[in-house]
Amino acid sequence: MEIELHRLFLKQYKKLPSTIRAQFVERKNLFTREPLHPLLHNHSVDSVFPACRSINVTGDYRAVFRQRDEQVLFLQIGTHSELYG
Repeated sequence: MEIELHRLFLKQYKKLPSTIRAQFVERKNLFTREPLHPLLHNHSVDSVFPACRSINVTGDYRAVFRQRDEQVLFLQIGTHSELYG
């Protein structure tokens, strides 16, 4: 699986606390091994982000991505209210 990070994602990621950044790295690694692991709560967010899905980074932080075959592009990261509210 090939993982890419969108320019906007990187901008948001750099502003996150170091603990959240580290948690994203752990969840991204889990995602590459087991994309449907229950901890990730990998689900569609098509109503807000067309053709996209989301994984849980922490209890409140989410990472939104688009997947085409074996290529995954993480588009945004933030709290639930920042992304969906």
